[in-house]
Amino acid sequence: MSAAEERVVLVDEHDREVGTAEKMAAHREPRLHRAFSVLVFHPERGLLLQRRAAGKYHSPGLWTNTCCSHPRPGETVTAAAARRLGEEMGMTCDLTPAFTFVYRAELDQGLTEHEYDHVLVGYTRQPPRPNPAEADGWRWTPLTEVLRDLERRPQAYTAWFRILMERFAPAGEAHLHPVEPGFYRGALRLHTA
Repeated sequence: MSAAEERVVLVDEHDREVGTAEKMAAHREPRLHRAFSVLVFHPERGLLLQRRAAGKYHSPGLWTNTCCSHPRPGETVTAAAARRLGEEMGMTCDLTPAFTFVYRAELDQGLTEHEYDHVLVGYTRQPPRPNPAEADGWRWTPLTEVLRDLERRPQAYTAWFRILMERFAPAGEAHLHPVEPGFYRGALRLHTA
């Protein structure tokens, strides 16, 4: 399905469905719609980042979270996240809802993201097999290094990933702890199991 054919779920500020819209129209107008962002961690290597493929309709060549997209009408966020993790990164893992946030960010191509974003976290030792139409690079990166690089080179990352990381690690790297499977607890904090 092309971006022009896809529909997104429009929501209010409480994530209640209010209708659907064609995906590109929702990003041109912009209209608040449901989205998700996936963060997959390797227990020793850190967060899996992807570099968006050069052919993406916005934000090409920028580093971002493991995968992200929009649930289709009638599709749950968790099912959509699992589907897109396979489509984008060629991998599967259990995903746990972590937190939500609303953001608005001006993008390239005259588009605006106005999203009610559901963040899901997963853990794996499985290597990714990215779809080159989605991601033309990837790397496992310790979370503290991600935060340092975001400070040094924010322009190398997508707008939503910068906002997401401000909420995911609000206290900065001094308060982060090693990532282990099953350790995520609470709204915004990492801790050891």
